[in-house]
Amino acid sequence: MAYRPTDQIIHKAAWLYYTHGLRQDEVAQRLNISRASVALYLRKAREAGIVNISTSTHLFSDDRLARQVEDAFGLETVWLTGDEGLSSNPAAEIPMLAANVFLEMVQNGDRVCVAWGRTVYQIADAMNHADREDVTVVEMCGNLGSPYSYRPDQCTMEIARRLNAKGLNFYAPLVLSSRALAEALRAEPVIREQLDGISACDLALFTVGTLDSDSHVIKCGALGLDELAQLKAMGATGVIAGQIITADGTLLDCDYNKRMISADFDAIRAIPKRLMVVQEDEKLEPLRAAISGRFFTHLVTTSTMAAGLLASHAAAEPTPA
Repeated sequence: MAYRPTDQIIHKAAWLYYTHGLRQDEVAQRLNISRASVALYLRKAREAGIVNISTSTHLFSDDRLARQVEDAFGLETVWLTGDEGLSSNPAAEIPMLAANVFLEMVQNGDRVCVAWGRTVYQIADAMNHADREDVTVVEMCGNLGSPYSYRPDQCTMEIARRLNAKGLNFYAPLVLSSRALAEALRAEPVIREQLDGISACDLALFTVGTLDSDSHVIKCGALGLDELAQLKAMGATGVIAGQIITADGTLLDCDYNKRMISADFDAIRAIPKRLMVVQEDEKLEPLRAAISGRFFTHLVTTSTMAAGLLASHAAAEPTPA
């Protein structure tokens, strides 16, 4: 469904005023219209019933580029920031947009699986409070040490708090010192039950990580720089729920992955709705790997990233004879 220009300006005014908290004069300045027009558009938004999270995010999915990404990669819905002119930094819009999209997707009675990292924590921090009924938020992977800023349990419990939901954390570390110890811990009934329950979730929220000196797996101490260099030489491309994947989206056969306490990839792919959120341009290759691995059904990212995905997809297409 394409919005008429008048509908678009109403949505933009409502988004800036109600979601971002700008004053009417600030909205007028941002959209280059009069303050009286802002007041009129906000009144129309209320009368038409479009001042709600569910409708406002449609502005970001009603875009030709979003449709092209959906068609190229078989995704259900894509939301893009960048072309609507609401911010000078489209990537900064991602956590708030993703929080609103996520709230649209969560239904009463859902079991929701959540990963970790800076992006997920920013989404949790930007999320409005929503009084959902009988919702459970489940941690997707093991935990990290207390000094780390974006621990999996923090992401899980903050999202649960915003949803007025029950939160279930993993009572195990993210990475163990040996394969044998990891195997023994995964066999423990309480851990086995948590891992087996991932596939029963209705919705997943996560991002894909990079593999460089600034990566979460490096900063949290799960992986050293020397080991990282070795893994990249083996084809390591990105990180999903703490686990390292190759360019084709498969689990890298390495000692590090065998020491992990995290959701099985088949269990993740069994979740019907899987929302991937990516805001950094440097995640293009990891995101392509996540697409190859069929890890997500819904995507929130920037128009720049979408264009990069389409360009790489076109380059990979065989030339007609």
